[in-house]
Amino acid sequence: MSGTLPFSPAEFLQLLLEKQHISTPQSRRSGALQAIEQLGYVQIDSINVVERAHHHVLFNRVKNYQPQWLDELLSEKKIFEYWSHAAAFLPMRDFRFSLYRKAQLQQGQKHWFAPDHQQMREVRARIRAEGPLKAADFAKTNEASGPWWDWQPAKKALEQLFMQGELMVVRRERFQKVLDLTERVLPAGTDCRVPDEREYALHLIERYLQCHVAGTASQISYLRPGMKAPVSALLQELVHSGLLQCFQYQGQSYYAESEQWLLPAKATQVYLLNPFDNLLIQRQRLQHWFGADYQLEVYVPAEKRRFGYYSLPVFYGTAYVGLMDVKAQRDNGVLLLQHLQLAPQWLGKSRFVQQFAKALQAYAGFNGCRHVVLVRAEPKLLQWFHNEISPLLQSGAG
Repeated sequence: MSGTLPFSPAEFLQLLLEKQHISTPQSRRSGALQAIEQLGYVQIDSINVVERAHHHVLFNRVKNYQPQWLDELLSEKKIFEYWSHAAAFLPMRDFRFSLYRKAQLQQGQKHWFAPDHQQMREVRARIRAEGPLKAADFAKTNEASGPWWDWQPAKKALEQLFMQGELMVVRRERFQKVLDLTERVLPAGTDCRVPDEREYALHLIERYLQCHVAGTASQISYLRPGMKAPVSALLQELVHSGLLQCFQYQGQSYYAESEQWLLPAKATQVYLLNPFDNLLIQRQRLQHWFGADYQLEVYVPAEKRRFGYYSLPVFYGTAYVGLMDVKAQRDNGVLLLQHLQLAPQWLGKSRFVQQFAKALQAYAGFNGCRHVVLVRAEPKLLQWFHNEISPLLQSGAG
């Protein structure tokens, strides 16, 4: 049974920004952990034309965020690396729920490739004897013999052991995972009971609604193999028991907690969001609620790109207002806006001008850049940027 939308679309978007800790950023290093616990995960990505995705996601949610805080939280075992819908940092309090996927892989489900059990035994034995190692430690040497000359099989073995839960990441060196035996990494007293399917489905539902306010069964089970059916069944059960409510929006069944919603203050800042940000990682949902037709073109051949390699969606409060393709030239301290596109109705609004300049200035500083250079935009937008934004950036008044 479905009811009516318990909030207007505009109110939903206000709630969403608050639950995502975007309109209500945390402070200090403890805020980074709070943000990860609220979001349930922060996706890790290797692209570094600008500061990496996991740091950018936290930069938008933690005041004065410092990238080393993430390394410290990992070292202190308050977070851990594993697979969410993709590689991610997850709160240690949720470690138990990573065991569901690990158990499936241990029982024979395939991840990316068939496991080489002999290679896995050799890799495991070497780590047990020598301590934490990374893939490069198994690289080819000048020696003519030995089982470790070919790094590729060893790297696959490392990945399989990591995915099955026998190894954990202790740190990263030059962005490469350094792995040790789980028994030597996991904090004492960690709950290691493997959840059953129902417990895991409930975990997915609770974590999703915690930071997304409402979602469909497909959204909640996004990229979790085999989980859509159990999630759907449990959602129906929770609705019948009164713990959740179901409503229709644009032809889809959404589920939300049964509570009275207290609306936060309306967000009036400009946000430059990462392509892998939790708010917008599901593109269909982004289109559904924000009307944003957004595609990350990193994986699109250069000649087929419509906008640019690494474009950031630009939001003004709850409104999606444009795209900004970015690249940091760190050697000379310049943040390149390789392509900028903004909806024209916002350009004449003085508060938007101030907030956009402020967001650009902060993002440039986050990337270690002192200057912002616009490379490409439509003529009117180029002139607007030169007349309205550049003076604010140069004066620091943004």
